[in-house]
Amino acid sequence: MAAWSAPISQPPGPRKKAPAGEPADHALGRSQGGFGTKLHLICDGAGTPIAVAVGPGQQHETQQAIPLLEEATAWPEQPAKVAGDKGYSAGWLREWLSERGIKPVIAHQKNEKARRGRFERKTYRRRNVIERCVNSLKWFRRVATRYEKLATHYLAMVTLAIIFRLLG
Repeated sequence: MAAWSAPISQPPGPRKKAPAGEPADHALGRSQGGFGTKLHLICDGAGTPIAVAVGPGQQHETQQAIPLLEEATAWPEQPAKVAGDKGYSAGWLREWLSERGIKPVIAHQKNEKARRGRFERKTYRRRNVIERCVNSLKWFRRVATRYEKLATHYLAMVTLAIIFRLLG
C-alpha cells in the first residue's frame, strides 16, 4: 500500500531577510561542471588581487567584467593593458577598454571576423598570474569548497583569504 502525504507548506510568520547586497540566487547555479559558484578576480601583474566578485555557475564571465574593471580602474594608477582568455572575447568589452585608454590583450575566437593589429603573445602568456593567484586563494578550504550559504558571506571569506595572502 502506498502512503500519501500532503505537501509541506511554509510555516506562518515572518521570513528571514537576506543581508544587503545578497543576490536572489545566492550566487549558486548550474554549469557544465555541476552546481557551484564562479569566482571573478582581477589582479595586477605581480598577482596581487585588486577586485573580486562572485556569480552563479551558469553566468558567463563577461557579465562581471565591467563592474570589476570599474572597481579596478578606480585606483589612481590605470592599467596600461588588460589580458583575458577567449572567454572575454567580445567586441563591446574591447571597445569599453579602448575608450578608457586601456589596451585589450584578449585572444580572438576562431569564428570572429574582426582581427586587427598585432597580437601581443608575450603579454597574453602572462595570464597564468591570475591562475596562480586563484590557486593560492584555494589553499583556504572555505574558499575552495564554499561552505557558506550566502554569497555575501562567501565573498567575505574570499576577502579574508586575500588579506591573509597579502600579509603572509
